[in-house]
Amino acid sequence: MSQPRASDRTVVQAGRKDGGGPRWLSRARIERAISLASPLLLLAIWQLGALSGHVDTRFFPAPSAIFVEAEQMVKTGEMWIHLTISLERIAIGFVLGAVPGIAIGLATGLFSPVRAIVQPLVDATFPIPKIAILPLFIMTLGLGEESKYAIIATGVIYFVLINTAAGVRNIDRIYLDVGKNFGASRWMMFTDVALPGALPLIMTGLKLGMGVALLVIVSAEFVGAKSGIGYLIWTSWQVFQVEKMYVGLLVCAALGFVTAILLEYCERILIPWRPRRG
Repeated sequence: MSQPRASDRTVVQAGRKDGGGPRWLSRARIERAISLASPLLLLAIWQLGALSGHVDTRFFPAPSAIFVEAEQMVKTGEMWIHLTISLERIAIGFVLGAVPGIAIGLATGLFSPVRAIVQPLVDATFPIPKIAILPLFIMTLGLGEESKYAIIATGVIYFVLINTAAGVRNIDRIYLDVGKNFGASRWMMFTDVALPGALPLIMTGLKLGMGVALLVIVSAEFVGAKSGIGYLIWTSWQVFQVEKMYVGLLVCAALGFVTAILLEYCERILIPWRPRRG
């Protein structure tokens, strides 16, 4: 029996490596297709249930009715008013929480005296529900924008600080020792050693912080605002405009999806050496 040629073995190995399927049918593309199909399938089931009467449309209106209401709100400009105000609050509060969280987290991870001061305070106050201290911010800062910024910053700073400190502690000790041996100043230890080494976990903290910011701002706008997505959801529920309430929920979901994509894109730019899946 003749032995297979080298070119034949190469073709067989390539076919095994690709799973025997077409080259364009990669695992990453299949996963993206499933990610797109799963919410569409849920909406289709919901729509069919509403049309067939198996779903009570008083509480769960058909997706088509929700999208029609959303289109009307976009045309009248009502949606843009609430959305831009909420985005402004989220952006300012997120920056106010993330920047100090990174700075304090780096100091906590690098210097044991700072860790001795900060760690007990974080451990004691982190379990407190952040929305529970909203009345305190309203009493001290009033019903204006400052209380919204403060409650968002409070929710964000913990996740960023904790993850940043953990990222610094996970840096191999040899890199810190090399920086000290070459006479690096404290500022250089921050910017050239600790910050790049902790970036993967810093980005994780930023992602978690953004999720909390979206949760907190909606809750804060329930009781202490006259505009915003949370205000839209709350007032729509009070007057039983269910379609409009679901539009607000849909916008919250879209914001979470878009911000996750943006932060993932930033992570790919800031941490090009981090291995990727797919």
